Amino acid sequence: MFAVYAEKFSSDDPLSGLVVGERPDPEVPDGWAKVTVKAASLNHHDLWSLRGVGLREEALPMILGCDAAGYDEDGNEVVVHAIVNDPTWSGDQTFDPKRSILSERYQGTFAESVVVPRANLIPKPASLSFAEAACLPTAWLTAYRMLFTQGNLKAGDTVLVQGAGGGVATALIILARAGGLKVLATSRDEAKRARALEIGAHEVYETGARLPVKVDAVMETVGKATWSHSIRALRPGGAIVISGATSGPNPDDAELTRIFFLQLRVIGSTMGTATELASLISMLDATGARPLIDRELPMERAPEGFAAIAAGDVFGKIVLTR
Repeated sequence: MFAVYAEKFSSDDPLSGLVVGERPDPEVPDGWAKVTVKAASLNHHDLWSLRGVGLREEALPMILGCDAAGYDEDGNEVVVHAIVNDPTWSGDQTFDPKRSILSERYQGTFAESVVVPRANLIPKPASLSFAEAACLPTAWLTAYRMLFTQGNLKAGDTVLVQGAGGGVATALIILARAGGLKVLATSRDEAKRARALEIGAHEVYETGARLPVKVDAVMETVGKATWSHSIRALRPGGAIVISGATSGPNPDDAELTRIFFLQLRVIGSTMGTATELASLISMLDATGARPLIDRELPMERAPEGFAAIAAGDVFGKIVLTR
């Protein structure tokens, strides 16, 4: 079958290990289902995989991709939840120490078809296109959990989104606005600040700028470059929810004094559960909010999408279609 896969690793030139070609048709174990992929979206995780992060060399060749929407074997339109749990695990799927995501131990979604546990299939409403639905399982689910599960935010709260532009940040802005929050956003790029306003931010600021108000929560995916600003932006008792550190994991000043004196909360967040994915889909179906798609490309042109991710030339999600 047609597939986009990693053949080798390179930290300096990750795209050199990317292959567009053919792979064997997948086998379907008991309790699993085969999904015909109609759309799949790119994540930074896919680029890191080509650098050898989170992917073992003995697992190569590995079909890349975590996110997909398509048809199950009965012709139902479905969205694929990307987390694969140990069969003995019960409870919150993100806490399973043996969990993995598609394209780490199991072949990913950038292919004609993908095989996943049957419990990973979530019905896709007709109101969402396959391309829109394919944006949800990683970046949008991460944003949903950050805001409404880990952040426990509610209508009327004020939230700051650092680093507007990437898939998670744009999802945070759109979902926060749809959930009735007041949304502030930052970016170093003037054009991205303007786009953030267009997709739902109430106010935008340059990275590190002094804010006119203290916020209830900060959604942090940037890390080192924005950490101090995030802590200083919070009201007493506020929360910073972190799901990534694209600028590095080690801030120059951890702001520990401010954290304990103001009784701030630092909360980690990683992806989300199948139940949360179903809730996210229901929220979009009910509110009319939609994922922001930077561009759609035929899956055969996947290297163009990877190059755009590597260059940072993205506002929203890149979707590969079949």
